Amino acid sequence: MSILRTPSFAVLAGVFLVGICLAQEKKIKRSDLPPAVEKTAAEVSKGATIKGFSEETEKGKTTYEVEMILNGHSKDVEVDAKGAILVIEEQVAIDSLSDKVKAGLGARAAGRKILKVESLTKNGKLVAYEAKVQSASGKKSEIQVGPDGEPLEHEE
Repeated sequence: MSILRTPSFAVLAGVFLVGICLAQEKKIKRSDLPPAVEKTAAEVSKGATIKGFSEETEKGKTTYEVEMILNGHSKDVEVDAKGAILVIEEQVAIDSLSDKVKAGLGARAAGRKILKVESLTKNGKLVAYEAKVQSASGKKSEIQVGPDGEPLEHEE
């Protein structure tokens, strides 16, 4: 029997290919950042405590993330290899949200506990609010609503 026809080989090959196709994020040191990314990281992290850096390659494109704590809340900034800011995820206080956004998140949470809310900004424009939620069984997941509290056509 050919090895290519054995079920175990097919399963292993499938797992290997899925692993290659998925985005691969890895923690890196600041010294591993390209110069343009390091410059942006220095600018966006002024006054912050840096938690770490990561690099991710998805669909052949590499991006970098700066994770930090600023004024007591989390802030993550995704940067492309040329140092351009792609996405900013910044923790916001639930009390600071509009009634429409609170209502939209509440509806999407559907009885799950909202643990943390972040604003998502792309290309300098607020595009969504993302909440980390937890079910009664302890399972955690994320939900999103638009800046107006309405459901999004697609996840940001």
